[in-house]
Amino acid sequence: MMRFWQVAAFFCATALFLGAEEPQRSFSWNAPKVVASMFTADLGMLDTEREEYATNLATQASNQVTAAKASPASLADARRLLALALQLSPRNKRAVVANFQLSKGILPDGVDGHYSQPVLARLILTRGQLLLKQGGEENQRLARFFIQLAAELDPKNEDAVYASEVQRLDHGAVDWASITDPAAKNP
Repeated sequence: MMRFWQVAAFFCATALFLGAEEPQRSFSWNAPKVVASMFTADLGMLDTEREEYATNLATQASNQVTAAKASPASLADARRLLALALQLSPRNKRAVVANFQLSKGILPDGVDGHYSQPVLARLILTRGQLLLKQGGEENQRLARFFIQLAAELDPKNEDAVYASEVQRLDHGAVDWASITDPAAKNP
């Protein structure tokens, strides 16, 4: 009889162990659709600078999702951040890996970024304002994304909020769908 209980306990423990290893997909990730960058060589940024901004945006997205345990709001914000990162640099390692992990239902590991959220907001606000001064259609488009993103990342930054709101009043709301779900170009 003792042997029977030992075998039964072994099978129960094995079943619990195997059941615990099976990952449960607790969130749904709608990956941004980026085939090729909407920004060409006409953009007033060097390739290394684009890569650096993409890495920092992807790091911010990963950390937000991980900290919020994949809440719907954090996933929506991360989708925009990752889409912008992939538009800046479609082969950026951190952005591609985070996008893949989220599509598999895996929370990315928290990564120590170079910048805190308020510092990143000030950085992209400043870069957005410089892009506005440079002129050009692509620079203007990226500047609008950067300025709004700066206000969202740090709503206590009065300069970012003011610039974002003036931009919204003058040009309307930023069209994030053009970054996250760009329309396919006809050949």
